[in-house]
Amino acid sequence: MDIFIFKLINGFAGKWWIFDWLGIFFAKYSGYLMILVAIFILLKQRDWRDKIYFFALSGLSFILARGLIVEIIRFFYYRPRPFLSLQIHFLINHASTGSFPSGHAAAYFSLAIAIFYFLKQKHWNKEDISLEKPKLGLWMIGLAFLISLSRIFVGVHWPIDILAGVLIGFISVLLINKILPKPKEK
Repeated sequence: MDIFIFKLINGFAGKWWIFDWLGIFFAKYSGYLMILVAIFILLKQRDWRDKIYFFALSGLSFILARGLIVEIIRFFYYRPRPFLSLQIHFLINHASTGSFPSGHAAAYFSLAIAIFYFLKQKHWNKEDISLEKPKLGLWMIGLAFLISLSRIFVGVHWPIDILAGVLIGFISVLLINKILPKPKEK
């Protein structure tokens, strides 16, 4: 099933230049946009407790997901990337490192879910700041999905790598949120 879904998505690569360009853009560069949005949210906070909480939640979730969990799994389990296993059309050069789980999916889903959770929590607390509605968090989750899907499209990840990365990102935010002290009410 993993190979079937991979071939279905990657099968569109190399057919239309605009899809190729978009796939490469989302796979390689759009994560920086999400980081800029996180920095904007951080700078927009008026209360220093919210700044520290958001910085800790997003930063520690990102580090736990990408820097620790993904690397520990890759240390014990190696799965070759699709371009090493199949004769496919791949669009970006990538090292022959392990494919499972996707570090991009883990990192950007952890960041997107942290953004969503933080903005949702502020909305529940009736601190409605113009751009900081929970809808922005949903847009970030959508962007993380596009980043992840494009990693399959360009030929560097299997679908199961992406699913594992999403799960790692979600679990990372839950764990960090559980251990972080919540900002006190003003």
